[in-house]
Amino acid sequence: MTLPSTGSSGTPNAAAAGTWRLGDRTVNRIGFGAMRLPGRFGDPRPRDRAEAIAVLRRAVELGVNHIDTAAFYFLPTRSANELISTALQPYPEDLVIATKVGPGPSPDGGLEFVRPDRLRAQVEENIRQLGLDHLELVNLRWGAGLGKEPGSVAEHFGVLAELREQGLIRHLGISNVTAEQLTEAMGIAPVACVQNRYGLTERADDALVDLCAEHGIAFVPFFSIAASVPGAVPHGEADTRGEAEVAEVAKAHGATPAQIRLAWTLHRGNHVLVIPGTGNVAHLEENVAAGAIKLSADELALLDGIAATR
Repeated sequence: MTLPSTGSSGTPNAAAAGTWRLGDRTVNRIGFGAMRLPGRFGDPRPRDRAEAIAVLRRAVELGVNHIDTAAFYFLPTRSANELISTALQPYPEDLVIATKVGPGPSPDGGLEFVRPDRLRAQVEENIRQLGLDHLELVNLRWGAGLGKEPGSVAEHFGVLAELREQGLIRHLGISNVTAEQLTEAMGIAPVACVQNRYGLTERADDALVDLCAEHGIAFVPFFSIAASVPGAVPHGEADTRGEAEVAEVAKAHGATPAQIRLAWTLHRGNHVLVIPGTGNVAHLEENVAAGAIKLSADELALLDGIAATR
């Protein structure tokens, strides 16, 4: 792993938090999540196209080389994959684009979890939309909602393992899963990452974070700061527990509460990669700058003391 670094000009750089592996690729630990690029949750109006493209290009300028996306991140007139393709092709050699399959459009206009025999079509759709000849990393997004769903992942993950053998996918991950489902997947094919909802006040997966560390698997939390923002998580209320503690630490560092939440998440282990998403360049720069924040042992103890579960 590389040591944290910052740009000589003071400009935030994603390398400040160090690096970790995604499969056989090395990425900066601060990445970018594209879910919110097409628009805001609960708002049918699309985000300004030029603004979304500017965010993506600025992210790469700031050293972000891990972008998380999915074909099901779309509005009628905006698609995260299309925006990425338009903004960043030809892609930088060090850029890793991770995508997800599993959910697909349902007859009522929402999303439903697809049968295993539809996964190949989803992989091919992501390849086409992104303008690639293969996908670097594909996560099996288990279940259609945000709650973990029980059951075996073997049939679905086995299909992706076959596509990996055929060269359509280089590395596999798994998302929204339990420790038992991760163990089952590891028995089928190598797992490069686990992507679950996790953050300062979303701590149900503490043991899973540690399990990933034991196996050298990247843990990629989503909604690590959005949980505290009204309207930022679909079908969820803002979780404002620990506001006073976070504000106290933020003041000491001249930082925002969101930056402290990101910094805490990164402190959970060198294998933790964050993918905060935004459609605003200024917010993007704040998120990247959080990688340079070093929390003291006392500050970590204070933040760790915040209630871990609802």
